[in-house]
Amino acid sequence: MRRRLKKTAAAALCLLIWLFGATTCMAENEAEEKRPNENTLFAKSAVLMDADSGRVLYEKNGNEAMANASTTKIMTCILALENCEEDAAVPVSSQAAAAPKVHLGMHEGQQFYLRDLLFGLMLESFNDCAVAIAEFVGGNVESFADMMNHKAEEIGCKDTHFITPNGLDATDESSFHHTTATDLALIMRYCITQSPKADRFLAITRTPNYSFNEIQKGTSYSCVNHNAFLQMMDGALSGKTGFTGNAGYCYVGALTRDGRTYIVALLACGWPNNKNYKWADTKKLMQYGIDSFYKANINEVELDASLLKHIPVTDGQGRFIGDETYVDLELVRKGEAEELLLPNGEEFKTEYRIAPRLTAPVEAGDYVGSITISAQGETVREYEVRTKTAVKKIDFKWCFRRILELTSLF
Repeated sequence: MRRRLKKTAAAALCLLIWLFGATTCMAENEAEEKRPNENTLFAKSAVLMDADSGRVLYEKNGNEAMANASTTKIMTCILALENCEEDAAVPVSSQAAAAPKVHLGMHEGQQFYLRDLLFGLMLESFNDCAVAIAEFVGGNVESFADMMNHKAEEIGCKDTHFITPNGLDATDESSFHHTTATDLALIMRYCITQSPKADRFLAITRTPNYSFNEIQKGTSYSCVNHNAFLQMMDGALSGKTGFTGNAGYCYVGALTRDGRTYIVALLACGWPNNKNYKWADTKKLMQYGIDSFYKANINEVELDASLLKHIPVTDGQGRFIGDETYVDLELVRKGEAEELLLPNGEEFKTEYRIAPRLTAPVEAGDYVGSITISAQGETVREYEVRTKTAVKKIDFKWCFRRILELTSLF
């Protein structure tokens, strides 16, 4: 009877293990099935990013340097917002007035309020507005380009080189005007979540239409937002289109849903007459993000307390001769991330690398190991394990004192 019960229990355990493994595999397979095939995307370069953490959730040639057309203007806009007052009067130079279509049609000598030019820049993508803004903020286009590149580096861009404030194709002695899909997504992330002017950036880029007047003669102008994605999916936040003959159709956009914010960046997403390819790719990648990821809290990862109490110390001064000596431990956290998106069915992995034993002397604050929390092979948080107290090495003086203490007991 006992043998039969043991066999039944063993069979049940095997079944549970198999079911758990099968369920995990099914979840992984489902996530993989939803992942867009590169061949089904029109864009030559594409990235889906978690806006909260900056982690890339999907990429197709995401680090390839490519022309990015008017998506450049998100950088122009955020720099203007951060460096100038919106009610400042911006004069129009001959260089700004000569900017090619698409343009507002401004004339040399006119003046506009900066806020009005920002709407023209982001809603209609006017090239002359971009030049006028660049000259006002940076003194001239070249100096403003330096500001753009410095900000890109500050944001964390790895392969971005801006020459023009409007994204028109250009080359200089260093390179050609370009970015990567990953860098473009990082710039958008900065604009909507990290910049002190993020709320204003969102307000401008979400405005359906806008009208304004030139300051001196009062000539009226109007703008209509051409970011069709704002009406395509619930939670659409912001975005910017772009096109040149070299860059093709480009787009960068953001969406928030159920506390998760996604950014999609597309470069070379078709040429005329395929201007709608960018919308198809954007919706496909956004839907993949919505369906395939959940928000996980790193603070909910439970660390193994038994490994973090203390570590034995060889040759350490203890209470008595022959006693095992221990040193207490403390954790020093590295990494600010609290939450990030993980594929459905996947959890954080924790790896402990802590010295099993130390040799005296030990100083307070000595590094004795680390704890790494990772997701999808990427470290998302790390703790340094350090000694909380000091332990001196056994010496003759300590041994003699302990012997005297012991003899005094008798």
